[in-house]
Amino acid sequence: MSQDERTRYSDEELKEFEEIISQKLDKARSELKYIKESLSRSNDEGTDNTSGNIKVLEDGADMMEKENLSQLASRQQKFMVQLENAMVRIKNGTYGICVDTGKLISKERLKAVPHTMHSIEAKLKQSRN
Repeated sequence: MSQDERTRYSDEELKEFEEIISQKLDKARSELKYIKESLSRSNDEGTDNTSGNIKVLEDGADMMEKENLSQLASRQQKFMVQLENAMVRIKNGTYGICVDTGKLISKERLKAVPHTMHSIEAKLKQSRN
């Protein structure tokens, strides 16, 4: 049976995807931990011993760095939720099925974007609308 005719991936294939997602989750968790540690360090380090305009510039740079780290942490947390949701779809047997077309998402796409819920065709159609 060709991939176009199948309605779901085999248990063996799902296990392979589960391993890919698990590795990405582990990496994402360690990156988030690093980001939070960096954010914590930047909160601990003050620039109280500088004076005048230099302090204002340093405070501005510190504020931008904290904002960037916060945005990075937020994106990382969102990515982790998407990966965890993909794990749920593996457990309930709906992983790899496009929510728009009901067809199997290609293995190549799932390996590149394992948390996706859209086939490339559906994604392209979304971007045109």
